[in-house]
Amino acid sequence: MTGVPLVDSGRSRPHTPGVTTLRGGRLVADTDLELAEIHFERGLISETAGDTEVIDVDGLIVAPGLIDIQINGAFGHDFTHDPTTIWEVGERLPELGVTSFVPTVVTSPGEVTDLAIEVVAHRRPDHYRGAAVLGLHFEGPWISPEMNGAHNLGHIVAPDADVARRWVGSGMVRIVTLAPELPDADVVAQILHDGGVVVSLGHSTAGYDTARRALAGPVSLVTHLFNQMTPFGHRDPGAVGAALVSDRHSALVADGIHVAPATLAVAWVALGSDRTILVSDAMAALGLGPGVYAFGAGPITVGDEGPRTAEDRLAGSVLTLPQAAMNLATWTSASLVESLHCVSRNPARLLGLTDRGALDTGRRADLALLNDRFEVIMTFVGGRMRSKR
Repeated sequence: MTGVPLVDSGRSRPHTPGVTTLRGGRLVADTDLELAEIHFERGLISETAGDTEVIDVDGLIVAPGLIDIQINGAFGHDFTHDPTTIWEVGERLPELGVTSFVPTVVTSPGEVTDLAIEVVAHRRPDHYRGAAVLGLHFEGPWISPEMNGAHNLGHIVAPDADVARRWVGSGMVRIVTLAPELPDADVVAQILHDGGVVVSLGHSTAGYDTARRALAGPVSLVTHLFNQMTPFGHRDPGAVGAALVSDRHSALVADGIHVAPATLAVAWVALGSDRTILVSDAMAALGLGPGVYAFGAGPITVGDEGPRTAEDRLAGSVLTLPQAAMNLATWTSASLVESLHCVSRNPARLLGLTDRGALDTGRRADLALLNDRFEVIMTFVGGRMRSKR
């Protein structure tokens, strides 16, 4: 599969003068935390120090910057309701340790997806220094009406090969969630895959066999595993069973509401540290508090049971990626390092990104510094400090 160019590639690479050294931190390595210094200059992790500005990060966990591949909005903004807010939200995401993200637009009319493409392609602010926008995630409109969740039924349509080719041609679409049982879904999935777009199974009534074929073909991800798909049964393992036995990545919303802690533990045993990706699935209330907010089809009320539609259906979350990683480490056998891989290394690998997701020399100096409770203390985006507690 060919890779889609990064939306902000080139223009956003910072050129911070001099070398910066973080001293006293515990660096996230392959299997453990390592006490070591980390150096970076001109926005990239470097090997040697030389003349350097030293920042004392004693005792903090130094993780690769977090990557959120499914986020619907935050800080009072919803990307489907208003795609022009993508960059505004991106400026603040480093507060949450996020250094790269894939803004998600749920099922909506063509003019909304077209606007989102235009915003990401042409409206990047001149002095933008927020989280890198990696392209768009269109979660719909090619989904099952029976598994619409909080999506607007009136905007669900059949997969369209011409639209898929246009999305590929834009170079701005990174992930598309679709239901593989729909007419022409296999053709559309192949077009997207061949064009470098990640195809994700989601909001689907597909049975085990259909889901298994899709995951053995152009589909390489499962959108919010367990939610809005055929469940696992002892006689019919459904799409969930197909996901668990495949070799593909599955995304999970580890907030204790979308899936119970025990269910997350079961999924971890099957998926392990290489195939699990944690997403926020966050909506406009992230970073704010209880209240009524926009989300795709209409107003959403946020309370103790998460964001809910008027029909009491879940509509995203108010989960942060650091909290998702902490929940995974608390509720399953995942180590702290493994849980952090699920919000950095694994999404980078899914998207074919070799310039981020790990603390290797030559990669972007995208760093999230956390305490032992995974609270964000400091964030660097391309070597620039963007958030400090």
